[in-house]
Amino acid sequence: MMAPFLSTLGLSVMMITTTLFNAQSITNTQDRLDDAVKKSHRNLEQALKKEVPSVSVLLVTPKGEFFSSSVGKNGKAVTKDTWFRFASNTKNFTSTAILLMMQNGWLRIDDKIDALIPGTQIPYVSTDAEFKFPHREQITIKQLLQHNAGVYDLTNDDSKYNLNGETYADGLLLKEPLHQFGTEEYMRILTEKKLTYGPPNTVYHYSNTGYSILGSIIAKIYSLKSGAPKTYSDFIHDKISGATAKIPIPVHFVESAKERTLPTPNVSGMLFEKGKWKIQDSINLSANIAEGNGTGTMSGLAKYVRTLMKGQNVLTETSVNLMQTSVGQATTAENNHYALGCFYRPNLGYGHNGAIAGNLSLMLHDPVTDVTSIVLIPFWDLESKDTFMVCFKALESSAEEARKALGY
Repeated sequence: MMAPFLSTLGLSVMMITTTLFNAQSITNTQDRLDDAVKKSHRNLEQALKKEVPSVSVLLVTPKGEFFSSSVGKNGKAVTKDTWFRFASNTKNFTSTAILLMMQNGWLRIDDKIDALIPGTQIPYVSTDAEFKFPHREQITIKQLLQHNAGVYDLTNDDSKYNLNGETYADGLLLKEPLHQFGTEEYMRILTEKKLTYGPPNTVYHYSNTGYSILGSIIAKIYSLKSGAPKTYSDFIHDKISGATAKIPIPVHFVESAKERTLPTPNVSGMLFEKGKWKIQDSINLSANIAEGNGTGTMSGLAKYVRTLMKGQNVLTETSVNLMQTSVGQATTAENNHYALGCFYRPNLGYGHNGAIAGNLSLMLHDPVTDVTSIVLIPFWDLESKDTFMVCFKALESSAEEARKALGY
């Protein structure tokens, strides 16, 4: 019979060996991820023939959480808790807000936007003549979420209406950097200029302005339910992200034109345009409410999109499935994965991306492998449309290379 102290010694040796093995395994995994992110960074610099501030990737997997950042000579250190502007990832929060209101019986997503809010005599969107933009009476809440409503995009598109060659929002910001934008302002312009992409469900066209209208609907309903004036950001904070929410998340949605800087630590976006570098560190996001005014951290986005897509956050599994799969009738082959503020990328999963003020970001959760991917590249190369798209496509390629490094 083995002496008790020898048995204990054997167990101790086994525990130490297992701990060392696990530590070595984690170290090797981190090394592989570091190499993959450095490679993605290097490939982007080579493709653009210029320095890129940084490429950062956060993966949350069944094996654990792994973060890596490759910083260039002109870049600033980034951690998973560095604040940045995450742009159109905001649209997924807006979709979550709408679907949560649907769960609560506060709205019906198949309602027309000039219908009455359930239990009230108040329409979702004002029916005053000055806001009667083209096809308004045909548009549903769901179609706005799907970008199938035909609403002209005043912050992205200058093809049908512009100010001195810029989009309405950009042109006005050049004249009035502190201009306080609002959805009613957008609806007046749409009405006055008769701007539209066509009747709903006849054309897919990405529209920030459509999401701004959704933000105004969220604010109106929450104000009615609260008995006091409330904003889009109030609802997100109170019900989805703040201290009283089911799963608090470090995000913030800017609405005031005067709030132009980020909390610390932060990273600013950077542009290369007409042969010059431009740092984007003071931004008026009031033009982007509900469609691109979100700020936060990579760790915050990971917690949000992972719990949401797994049905562990404020939405039921039924609502999450609707978010992921309710693709509009007019969706083209190019955009046939966009549902309710959410798209699907093969081998990467469900979520969104964002581009604003020199920032590019991506948040996706893959239910097949249970891997969540967050990517941040604080850089736009605007020498041409092609160079910008090289930067944009690097979001997904960086996520793919990082996943491969971890065996996914």
